[in-house]
Amino acid sequence: MKKIILIAVLAGFTSLFAQLPDGKEMLRKIDLNMSSENRVFTSKMIIHGRRNSRTVESKTWTAGEKKSFTEYLYPAREVGTKMLKLDDQLWIFSPSTDRIIQIVGHMLRQSVMGSDMSYEDFMEDNKLGNHYNAEVTGQEKVGDRPCWVVKLTAFDPDIAYQGKKLWVDQERSIPLREELYAKSGTLLKRTELSDVTNLKGRWFPKKIKFKDMLKEGEGTEFIISDIEFNVEIPEYIFSKGSLKK
Repeated sequence: MKKIILIAVLAGFTSLFAQLPDGKEMLRKIDLNMSSENRVFTSKMIIHGRRNSRTVESKTWTAGEKKSFTEYLYPAREVGTKMLKLDDQLWIFSPSTDRIIQIVGHMLRQSVMGSDMSYEDFMEDNKLGNHYNAEVTGQEKVGDRPCWVVKLTAFDPDIAYQGKKLWVDQERSIPLREELYAKSGTLLKRTELSDVTNLKGRWFPKKIKFKDMLKEGEGTEFIISDIEFNVEIPEYIFSKGSLKK
């Protein structure tokens, strides 16, 4: 009798794992939604500090994983501040000092304007399939949305987060929650993705809340007000000359 029960239990587990989707295919579907050849978007960060909140607005142009350019539009004291990413190099221009500064090494992990986002976060537009192996480990709900739970392990030693845990909407193939880990296993950040919208056939979250687990505060909301995918971007945008224009 015990043998029959054991066989039934094992059969149940086998059936459960047989129903889980392939991790590589899961990443492919996520990347189809989240990544693009290029994009242009305007956004605002609402930074919730210990005592008050403040808002920073910007416009960003990106081309794949290698090029990104951001110009700050609000508040007045930040107008004209610009950031340029080329490959793994990042420069910032500050109009108050009229200087271009290169952000290198550990400085890339510093906060952008006191937010819960680092320079790495803000300039990142990575295809998950190019940097991680994935394993679908189970199912859970985020709100009322059934999600696949996906464990990501980086095979790229230079990627900012060496481990991730995603809760991926089963119907729309978009992450609704993330946990981001260091190589040591330390939980560095949590994100919540919402306001998921269908934009010309792709699902995309227009609001992301970042929470740096190593700092105090209520987190940072990153809200996209307008976005265009796969549009023509003049090459001069991605040049150091654009920083001072």
